[in-house]
Amino acid sequence: MTEELIWHMLWHMPTKRRSVIRERHVRLFRNGRNQAVRIPREFELPGSDAIMRKEGERLIIEVAPPESLLSVLDRLSPIDEQFPPIVELTTDKVNL
Repeated sequence: MTEELIWHMLWHMPTKRRSVIRERHVRLFRNGRNQAVRIPREFELPGSDAIMRKEGERLIIEVAPPESLLSVLDRLSPIDEQFPPIVELTTDKVNL
């Protein structure tokens, strides 16, 4: 992904403010054995999931795409109970 494309995507991300803040100095800290950073309000992401990747020296955090229905269904376990039989209803013929 090129830097131009990344800035284009950031520009079109919904924000609460009209202006686009391109950078801000933040402090890193330790949270247990993990390194962490507080995300300033102006960079807040919607939802509770994100995707993080490293490209060279850049650390990129972006909103995780919504989970697909197929992936949710794939995690479900099969139902062991038997469903009751479905009675076939007869229909009357209709002359059109």
